[in-house]
Amino acid sequence: MAYQNISKDPPDIESLLALNPLVQPHASLVSTGTTKVARRHWKRNHDKSCSTCVSKEHNFEDIKHTTLSERAALREATRCLKCADAPCQRSCPTQLDIKSFITSIANKVFKDMKLPQIRDPALPPLDELPESYNAKVALLGCGPASISCATYLARLGYQNLTIFEKFGYIGGLSSSEIPQFRLPYGVVSFEVELMKDLGVRVELGKGLGDENGPTVKGLLADGYEAVFLGIGLPDPKLIPLFKGLTAKNGFYTSKDFLPVVAMASKPAMCSCKSSLPSLYGSVIVLGAGDTAFDCATSALRCGAKRVFVVFRKGFTNIRAVPEEMELAREEMCEFMPFLSPREVIKKGDRITAVKFCRTELTEEGKWVEDEEQTVRLKADFIISAFGSELSESKVVQAMAPLKFNSWGVPEVDPETMVSSEPNVFVGGDLAGVANTTVESVNDGKQAAWYMHQYLQSLHGLYVPPEPRLPSFFTPIDLVDLSVEVAGLKFHNPFGLASATPTTSSAMIRRAFEAGWSFAVTKTFALDKDMVTNVSPRIVRGTTSGPLYGPGQGAFLNIELISEKTAAYWLQSISELKRDFPNKVVIASLMCGYSREDWTELCHAAVEAGADALELNLSCPHGMGERGMGLACGQDPELVRNICRWVRSAVKIPFFAKMTPNITEIVEIARAAKEGGADGVTAINTVSGLMGLKANARAWPAIGKEQKTTYGGVSGSAVRPIALRGVSSIANALPGFPILAAGGVESAETALQFLHCGASVVQVCSAIHNQDFTLVEDYVTGLKALLYLQAIDELAEWDGQCPPTAKHQRGKVITPKLKAVIGKALPEFGPYLNEKERRIAAYKKTLAPLEESQAEVHRPAHQPSKPVPAVKDVIGQALPCIGAYGNLDNTQQVVAIIDEDMCINCGKCYMVCNDSGYQAITFDPQTHLPHVTPDCTGCTLCVSVCPIIDCIRMVEKTSPYHPRRGIPLGTPPTYVH
Repeated sequence: MAYQNISKDPPDIESLLALNPLVQPHASLVSTGTTKVARRHWKRNHDKSCSTCVSKEHNFEDIKHTTLSERAALREATRCLKCADAPCQRSCPTQLDIKSFITSIANKVFKDMKLPQIRDPALPPLDELPESYNAKVALLGCGPASISCATYLARLGYQNLTIFEKFGYIGGLSSSEIPQFRLPYGVVSFEVELMKDLGVRVELGKGLGDENGPTVKGLLADGYEAVFLGIGLPDPKLIPLFKGLTAKNGFYTSKDFLPVVAMASKPAMCSCKSSLPSLYGSVIVLGAGDTAFDCATSALRCGAKRVFVVFRKGFTNIRAVPEEMELAREEMCEFMPFLSPREVIKKGDRITAVKFCRTELTEEGKWVEDEEQTVRLKADFIISAFGSELSESKVVQAMAPLKFNSWGVPEVDPETMVSSEPNVFVGGDLAGVANTTVESVNDGKQAAWYMHQYLQSLHGLYVPPEPRLPSFFTPIDLVDLSVEVAGLKFHNPFGLASATPTTSSAMIRRAFEAGWSFAVTKTFALDKDMVTNVSPRIVRGTTSGPLYGPGQGAFLNIELISEKTAAYWLQSISELKRDFPNKVVIASLMCGYSREDWTELCHAAVEAGADALELNLSCPHGMGERGMGLACGQDPELVRNICRWVRSAVKIPFFAKMTPNITEIVEIARAAKEGGADGVTAINTVSGLMGLKANARAWPAIGKEQKTTYGGVSGSAVRPIALRGVSSIANALPGFPILAAGGVESAETALQFLHCGASVVQVCSAIHNQDFTLVEDYVTGLKALLYLQAIDELAEWDGQCPPTAKHQRGKVITPKLKAVIGKALPEFGPYLNEKERRIAAYKKTLAPLEESQAEVHRPAHQPSKPVPAVKDVIGQALPCIGAYGNLDNTQQVVAIIDEDMCINCGKCYMVCNDSGYQAITFDPQTHLPHVTPDCTGCTLCVSVCPIIDCIRMVEKTSPYHPRRGIPLGTPPTYVH
């Protein structure tokens, strides 16, 4: 049987390829009218001409654009430049270590790990602290300021801390006045649980000045040695126009409205089971701050059909953060600037309208009201959000003997947060300085330090004037990362490679101070082999495309060995070992093929005090032309002999540095072992030419002639080569120590090298992208990866990544919502509208808490088995890495696409068509892809899909029969 036209797609595949991109030979021609009709079908954003949006009634799900999925958060974290003396950190109200915070995102240290907070392990244990740390301290109000103050005091070691909270819930304004869809209650309760981990007690239902509540005088009389007031400003500012109006008339203040909304919509906030305020018709919100916009968007969820946000000044004077205002605009709230309320119009007891007059800014910069210009707005409800104050007399009296300023709040030193009484501190809104939650947190942090100074002074103990508040610690920080290699003790497996980060011994000193465990000096040689570098010589890679700044995936260098003399390095080694006896200093040496040279240089390094030697037999450029470096390292016999010479000359450990620029790296490693080496370093840089410009000039280009040479490629781009080299050596030479190098860009990739058989890792290019403080990220990340392996509850996690929840646009899709939506609906046009209508109709039938589940943060996860040590994970992956012939082709998988998470981009469809097996269809109307039975499990679709875990590989249930094109044994038919 002859097979015809096998080089053409059959009809079924041609049909499948209908939407596959083609080169357009000419301009497309579609009328504007046709495009407008099509746009309604394909549009992903809401129609701007629409004056209403889908009802938000009873829907308190997260709506923030800033809520990111895991992949989006990780990608956003990579955008941080991690600047020197970072301006963001300088201006952060809490002076947060933003670089470390963002790195924690990149390292995937998430709250879902349910880790308890512990005190700094370096501080004295509680039972060894002086009696002064048992001082009784009372904190009033369980809001951000008090939580912050108590947390820092507890970290310092204070053991008798009690927070008194007026209401039956924790969190203060963060819980009661910021809606669930902006700040979930679980976020606040998580912070409080971390505080409680340190022993802080919280007593609810005990408000300052209440009948059974505390007073400042009473607390001091009861033996409390210090008091912190963080009760906020509990009373609303009310203009005379609204005096006497209540909810019965249709009037709320933000202090009346938002707490009721919160209690009815925040799971686990309280057990009161209250109902949402029942709004309808038109609602006017007065104010232009964050609170006003929270009232506006909450009003829609309480039944309002239209919401008007009215404010006295213009749009350029709005105090709210842009995100808040934008959310209100997207939900079709109307903004009305330059208006001031003059009269409330009622019909019977109910508000029916509000009369406003126009406000204007004079040339002198004063706002005035023009009574001649008036506007009357119909309204069923008014919500006043004009701010807060302290006006309740019993609360003021309960603060006696504090002095108050002209603003009606306690007098406070803004630096120390101490009031007119030396043992009473104040923070948050009550102190009169903080305007935001994060500023309130900083007030508490500030007060904690000066309260610490005060309490210790009462007991005659000195506290240094420079603040030293402990940082955040968890059991992860107790993990031991030490490892022993060739008799050398490394306190963690992270060191500096012999490269630009070790250009000078002063740099190595700074690296040791930052926390690096070891350093390999820049390679040095005898004076007769001294070098002078060319410039330019170190350039960014092109493997990451048009990415500039940090985060480069590769670098290329044509730098030679150190330009400094052997005398410089020998003296440096001596000084470093004197000042850092517990750090490992490895001298990197290079000589030609001369026994005398190697013997002389090795003896000198040993005499200087080096812990070990690294023999650079692999520099890929420049040195090979001198009969050094690569010229020696590519020949097993030369490597074996050099190692024998060094072994006969020294007793300290030495490691031969391997070149990847060879057919089989194992043969070179075996030769090093046979020559007496204690281990190898794998790998050095990969010889390459990074790229050419449009004028045929390479970069770097030297001199007027613009000449170049092949350089050493480093960074993440060479990691696959390095992992291959490390694992092949480890499999071939079991137990032979390997110092890994080549693309160690994170703790996660470091663990990959350890799993492949490396004992420790060397880092260079990642430091180009950041600085020496990178080691802190590596240490914390690796500790976390090891610690999580001991927690059974996280067995399904991939390292530090939890299983991916179904999500769309960063928001989780619950099984119930999936059932409500029914069939799979894409996120555009009429399908998106239908999905939103179904969800809105369903939500309207529910009370907000009916299906909500509270986040549970405690009890914290505890290890159920010993946390693995570094030595336990070395080589863990080796049994699974081997020859292709060991793979089983009877166990096949196929792709499955999660339509709920699909964003309908068609990348899987295109790659399967033009690079794979034409096994994915693409619906012309819904753009939903579907995998056909022709799937061969190649996994290209997974590789290009932009949504993590949207496509998964599952076991193929039927036998795999390859499509051979022409059956086996059938001869070809030639066309003439």
